[in-house]
Amino acid sequence: MAAIKVNNRGNSALISKENRKFHERKQRALRIVGVLRELYPNVESALTYKNNWELLVSVVLSAQTTDRKVNEVTAELFKKYRSIHDYVKADLRVFESDIREIGLYRAKAKNILTAARIIKENYKGKLPHGMDEMIKLPGIGRKSANIILGNAYGIVEGIAVDTHVRRFALKFDLTDSKDPNKIELDLMTLLPKKEWFYFTSRLIKYGRTICPARRHDCLDHPLTKIYPPAADRWISFR
Repeated sequence: MAAIKVNNRGNSALISKENRKFHERKQRALRIVGVLRELYPNVESALTYKNNWELLVSVVLSAQTTDRKVNEVTAELFKKYRSIHDYVKADLRVFESDIREIGLYRAKAKNILTAARIIKENYKGKLPHGMDEMIKLPGIGRKSANIILGNAYGIVEGIAVDTHVRRFALKFDLTDSKDPNKIELDLMTLLPKKEWFYFTSRLIKYGRTICPARRHDCLDHPLTKIYPPAADRWISFR
């Protein structure tokens, strides 16, 4: 039988191309982090809460809802329900009415009250400390869990990928995927872990104050100057 020759030249070229692409993205990501840090040296949550349980409630309510609207609703909600025990005893229909100004309020009401019972019964009324436990709670995915764990305990296990992070990751060519979980993994390989938590908050602020999602001229924006092709990259998730 004749020997089979394996030509690795094509594979080597492909690997080299991928390595170069990763290196370029990493350098770009680090420059973006540096500019964001200069623009927003101090970042705080836009949600208003007094304790970890109220943080969880606010985060659940904030899905597909503005932080401003959440804060308007929770200003009265947190006066009526002062501890997790009040949520455990709450009537679902009454609670739905209390948050009816929030989008998807029925599903969110059920998730919040169910989470309250689980946390009281399984965690003695305290929020769990790990990602695996957190995402088992109703209404909590990786994005919400990253936000809650980071703000509540300073625990950073990933990067919260909201709509701003998602579109900017694609706009500045830091990922090839539109899937939030894959985007998170890509960003985690590009950024130092010490930057993970603040990266989301800073990008959200950048999106709200400088570069909104609607089409506009952003060639002179601080981050576009790092990656000029971003001026023509407008991502649709529909």
